[in-house]
Amino acid sequence: MAEDKPHMNLVFIGHVDHGKSTTVGRLLFDSGNIDEQAMRKLKEKAEQLGKGGFEFAFVMDGLKEEQERGVTIDLAHKEFKSDKFYFTIIDAPGHRDFVKNMITGTSQADAAVLVVAANDGVNAQTIEHSRLSKILGVSQLIVAVNKMDISGVEYSEDKFKKVVEDVKKTLTTAGWKVDDVQFVAIASLKGDNVVKKSDKMPWYQGKTLLDALNSLNVPEKPTDLPLRLPLQDVYNIKGIGVVPVGKVETGVMKVGDKVIVTPGREGKGVTGECKSIEMHHQQMQKALPGDNVGFSVRGIGIKDIARGDVLGHTDNPPTVATEFTGQVVVMDHPSVITIGYTPVFHIHTAQVACRVTEIVKTLNPATGETLQEKPDFVKNGDIAIIKFKPVQALVIETQKDNPKLSRFAVRDSGKTVAAGVCVDLVKKA
Repeated sequence: MAEDKPHMNLVFIGHVDHGKSTTVGRLLFDSGNIDEQAMRKLKEKAEQLGKGGFEFAFVMDGLKEEQERGVTIDLAHKEFKSDKFYFTIIDAPGHRDFVKNMITGTSQADAAVLVVAANDGVNAQTIEHSRLSKILGVSQLIVAVNKMDISGVEYSEDKFKKVVEDVKKTLTTAGWKVDDVQFVAIASLKGDNVVKKSDKMPWYQGKTLLDALNSLNVPEKPTDLPLRLPLQDVYNIKGIGVVPVGKVETGVMKVGDKVIVTPGREGKGVTGECKSIEMHHQQMQKALPGDNVGFSVRGIGIKDIARGDVLGHTDNPPTVATEFTGQVVVMDHPSVITIGYTPVFHIHTAQVACRVTEIVKTLNPATGETLQEKPDFVKNGDIAIIKFKPVQALVIETQKDNPKLSRFAVRDSGKTVAAGVCVDLVKKA
């Protein structure tokens, strides 16, 4: 059973066309997680569309539009078992328009694989994704230097070393400890060093990508933190009653627990009792971090709670903030961000508009030192400390108290303009 192995959420990030989808496809195929017949169908389809060589990418790029354009648009989730882990792979788009999905994916990930093409090196999104993954709390990173087989690279050790050196500079600026990062030389299309050791690079003594994945540290389950379960949906099921659904982020929920959902419809929180817990159609006595569960509650009506509310124990309710301060990276704003700007924030499962009330300062991304106090505006590329006021009740917690509930993405007119973490807040009285 998959559940016997530790679970790991893994995101593939990096610049467009550097081979993320192909790497994932090759990894799944060579490790026996996809069969030959399915692969053959994808190959035929790729050739029909005039995209020969894209068959491995098609494993992840299931949408028709993606197969015709050859670009990853939405997040694809694939299950994958290795000797050590049960992985959920999130293939995040590298294409600029799709950075919002990449944020959603990356904020759920325990570890990331940054794919960098050997012939193309560090690019705009390589830099952006390495910064974002760090700020959004990914704790472990593997860099896969791909396309080692391509003409002009020809499995050259010097080319590999040069890319590694450039990527290390980028990662250091983004705040990564490069000594903890693994660098792997691969050629996904040919299958070199993805699962099987390649004989084309006798100079390379490192791991295959699969070995690097197996050597990641098991993510700690934050069971010692208070229970926090953001609601994804709420159903009314005949004969059972109100059944909320969501993923336990931190803490433990047991059958019989006294629970509170905040903010709830009135903004004061709604209390009840957990009657039963179910995962994958099996009854459970308790739910742990990472578990996606449905559960029935006594004492809470269907109209009392909604997606974006967060469940906790009555003796330690999820924090409702009237104001909060974020460390924010501005990525893709059409002009500048000033006081009064009110975009939509995506925080766990909540989507709430929040107003900028103060721009405290801008920071140097490499050192964290203050660049400017109280600037009039911030623009793309800036990292800033900003105060926000949600227009309606919102659960958010500081990175110090609960990293899982501190991250947010800021969306405006169909794209993600910024992302960040909550560093301070004012609790609702």
